[in-house]
Amino acid sequence: MAENDKRLRAVVAVPLSEAHCRLIEELEPRIELVRDHTLTPPMRGPADWTGDPAYVRTDEQQAAFEAMIDSADALFGIPDVDAAALARTTAANPALRWVMTTAAGGGSQVKEAGLERAVLDRVVFTTSAGVHGGPLAEFAVFGVLAGAKGLPRLAADQRDRNWPDRWEMRQVDDMTVLVVGLGGIGGECAWRLKALGARVWGTTRTGDPVDAVDRLVALDQLTDAAGHVDAIVVTLPGTEQTHHLIGDAVLGAVAEGTTLVNVGRGTVIDERALLAALEDGRIGFAALDVFEREPLDPASALWSHPNVLVSPHTAALSSKEEERIARRFAENATRLLDGEPLRAVVDTVEFY
Repeated sequence: MAENDKRLRAVVAVPLSEAHCRLIEELEPRIELVRDHTLTPPMRGPADWTGDPAYVRTDEQQAAFEAMIDSADALFGIPDVDAAALARTTAANPALRWVMTTAAGGGSQVKEAGLERAVLDRVVFTTSAGVHGGPLAEFAVFGVLAGAKGLPRLAADQRDRNWPDRWEMRQVDDMTVLVVGLGGIGGECAWRLKALGARVWGTTRTGDPVDAVDRLVALDQLTDAAGHVDAIVVTLPGTEQTHHLIGDAVLGAVAEGTTLVNVGRGTVIDERALLAALEDGRIGFAALDVFEREPLDPASALWSHPNVLVSPHTAALSSKEEERIARRFAENATRLLDGEPLRAVVDTVEFY
């Protein structure tokens, strides 16, 4: 087949607007983009990939949906964002070559599907990692600033109509911030914090230099480094290797009043150890967009702790998210058709 004759049959397996479907087709005309908006639930807001839970397919519609996704060379999204549906279609469709998850942390969804090694070797899985970097980095900066400027104290005084004696806030340009994870999100955090004058340290697996990072920290030096910084920003994905990485050892080593921000995955932080560190003042402020279990249990003490800011896993949302992910899909489709490496490929051993 001539290079220009290559085609890719891609099926939209999650809600996606017709405008963004057309954008994909414009960006890569060799895609045959198959979609049926009557077979996916309507979105309730930006990037609502699961759609309205009130939507239910009839048996006939479900059969049509499965037939459509089983005809794909590639899938935009995990069908219904459901691991069981992914397992079913990868088994039913030996021609499937590529699946792009709409989540930056889509590796955990692939892992949940429990796919056999033969499937993991046959199908390339990619994520939208990097697409959310800007919004998440802004939240991270907000968290560091909120800790430095004493947001809980300000809010409490305002609520109580209390005008206290003047007190000194911290300055970010006097702070050292440790970014745990220097991938796409971590890199975005680093240069923003550097622009505010902070000294930026960052953990790395590779040891490769990263722009705006003053010092690279090996993961086995994390506990020691944690005792020499003013704030820690976590951006890591949720894997077996990162589970509770920020736990008793790291939180036991931090200096009193350290700020902690998490824009990675909730499982990276041991919430039991975090609550203990908040109670004795080792962590002076925590800004958390993610949690070990979501939604956060109404009984969790994190809800009511005066030095915790709870964000309901919403810091990444942006009205431009769908467009950015559509563009990523088109870009990777071009790479696939041209025999080039895809971006943000899931490691199917560690699933990140």
